[in-house]
Amino acid sequence: MRMIKAAYEHFEIIQKIVSETIGSVYPNYYPQGAVEFFLRHHSHEAIRKAIAGNEVFLLEAKGEFVGTGSIKGNELNRLFVLPAYQGKGFGTFMMDELEAIVFAAYPEAVLDASLPAYEMYSHRGYVPVEYHRIKTDSGHYLCYHVMKKGCCVKFDSPSG
Repeated sequence: MRMIKAAYEHFEIIQKIVSETIGSVYPNYYPQGAVEFFLRHHSHEAIRKAIAGNEVFLLEAKGEFVGTGSIKGNELNRLFVLPAYQGKGFGTFMMDELEAIVFAAYPEAVLDASLPAYEMYSHRGYVPVEYHRIKTDSGHYLCYHVMKKGCCVKFDSPSG
């Protein structure tokens, strides 16, 4: 496994990882209006802007791109692993790599935790500091926590 910095030629791969993960996983946690909000939030324009800002990384495993994540300052964003690769250590590897980049320059990392990812972040030592609820155009609610982790916080091992 390795992380690479994404470039413009990776746009379609990133879009596929994001849309496939949201479309497959998020309906198990959120109503349709919230899922549609997530898809609009991670629009083509938003992804292109992040790539242009040199913020996007891709996780490659055995010649295939299976995950993506972005860093803006001390914020981790747009963290997605394809559903077929979830629960197999790919997200942990990606988080280890992205956190190392953030902690090399900042004393803490910040992220927005969707319902599907909350438990993973909690096990990694992130603590909720804010709760947000957005009412979508359809009247459905999108709920998430802002979470933070200091650079010296240890996280729970999967076996512990």
